[in-house]
Amino acid sequence: MKVDYHIHLEEGPYSLSFVEKSLKAMEHREARNAPRNTKEWLIQSMEMLSKRLTESEYSKWWLDFYLKEALAKGIKEVGIVDHLYRFKETRAYFEKYMDVTSDEIGAQQAQWLDKVMVRNLGEFVSFIQSQKEIWAERGVQLKLGIEADYFTGGEAELASLLSGYDLDYIIGSVHFYDGWGFDNPELQHKFKEYDLKELYRNHFETVKNAANSKLFNFIAHLDNMKVFNYRPDEASLVEMYRDVARTLVANNVATEINPGLYYRYPVQEMCPSTTFLDILIAEGVRFTMSSDSHFPNDLGIYSNEIKDMLLEKGIKEIATFERGQRVMKGLGGTPGTGTASQNISMA
Repeated sequence: MKVDYHIHLEEGPYSLSFVEKSLKAMEHREARNAPRNTKEWLIQSMEMLSKRLTESEYSKWWLDFYLKEALAKGIKEVGIVDHLYRFKETRAYFEKYMDVTSDEIGAQQAQWLDKVMVRNLGEFVSFIQSQKEIWAERGVQLKLGIEADYFTGGEAELASLLSGYDLDYIIGSVHFYDGWGFDNPELQHKFKEYDLKELYRNHFETVKNAANSKLFNFIAHLDNMKVFNYRPDEASLVEMYRDVARTLVANNVATEINPGLYYRYPVQEMCPSTTFLDILIAEGVRFTMSSDSHFPNDLGIYSNEIKDMLLEKGIKEIATFERGQRVMKGLGGTPGTGTASQNISMA
C-alpha cells in the first residue's frame, strides 16, 4: 500500500517559476493539440494558465489533476495540507514569532508573508471536505490536514487557531530559527553567522518541543535544517538524532519519509538522512509516506522507492490518519517494485 500525506495545492510567492511549474503540471495530465513551442501552443498554454488562476486551487478542476496522479501511481490515501501561513486568520501568530521588524531580514520576511498569506482556513477546510466522497467513489481516500509551523512558546495560540476544524491530522513543522525562515533561498546567507553544531542542536530542541506539545500527529522533515547543505559532520548529530527519536516515541508522534529536499533543493537528500532513519527505526518511531509536492504531477513522487526502502529495513506498516487518530496499515508486497533504494540519496 502506498500513501501520500504531505501535499500542497499552491505555494507563493507568485513568480515565473510558479507559471512554468503550473503549466508543466497541467500538461502532464491534459495534453494540448498544438506542437510544443508554436504560437498556437503558447496561446493554449496561456488559456490553460488563465483557467488555473480563475478557477483557483480550491476547485474540483484543479484537484482532479491530483486525483488523476494518485490513480496513475497507485496511491490509495492522499492527504492535502497547505501551510498555516497561507491563511489570513493566522497573521497575528506569525507576526509574533517571525522576524518581521529587524533591519536585516524583517522587512523582507514581512513582504514574503504578505505575498503568501492570501486564503482563508475555513474555505480550505470546506473545499477538501466537499471532495472526499468524490475521491472515494474513484477508490482513493482523500484526507484533510494542515501543516502548522511550530514556535516554542506559541502552543496555546496554535491550539486555539486549529480548534474547531474537522481535520484528519495535523503536521508539525519547523521552518524558522529565532524568527528567521532558514529554508528561504533569499535568506540562506545567515547560515554563515552560526556555529552549525549549535544551530542544529537548537533546531532539534525545537523539534522535540513540537513533539512534546502533543499538538501534532506527525512531525515533518525532521532534519530540514540541511536544506542548503550547511551542516556539521553527521557523527556529531547522532546523539541529537537519538534524543529526537526517543521524544517522538514518548509522545506517540510519527514522522515521514519526505523526498522534498531531494528533488527541490540543493542538498538533494531525503528527510531523514540514512543515519537518522536507522536511529528512528531502532527507537521504534512510526512513519508515513509523503511527497511534499506543491504541484499535482509530483504527488506520490518516489513512492515506489520509499516503499521499497522501508520494506528492506523491516518496516511492514505505514501510518495513516483519520479524524485525528493514527491508523497503522500494512505496506504489503516485497522490495523490488521501484528503483533500488540505494539510488535515492538519504545521506
